[in-house]
Amino acid sequence: MSNAKVLPLLEPDVAPCCPPLTERPLTAEEAARTAAMFKALGDPVRLRLFSAVASHEGGEACVCDISDVGVSQPTVSHHLKKLKEAGLLSSERRGTWVYYRVEPSVVAAMGHILGRYAD
Repeated sequence: MSNAKVLPLLEPDVAPCCPPLTERPLTAEEAARTAAMFKALGDPVRLRLFSAVASHEGGEACVCDISDVGVSQPTVSHHLKKLKEAGLLSSERRGTWVYYRVEPSVVAAMGHILGRYAD
């Protein structure tokens, strides 16, 4: 018999919730959540890190594989934290390394928000 416990999944701080921009005006809360996601990608280093994770084989990347973006390790950690806070990445510690993966539902929601302009 296993002693394993099933742990509840934690929701990201920023959840996709918003309708396409062409459907109706966003509420103040929806606009704040959406802006946080786009703001996180508005920094070139964060965009490079996000791209490195998204394009990495298997859909996830060890921090050791994506830290060569021209800034120091503490700065990389700061930017990865901001991407996680925006709900764009999730992470999992395995031993001494942290592995990051893109949150596909959030990215899909960002495309959905843009609506017909995304085509």
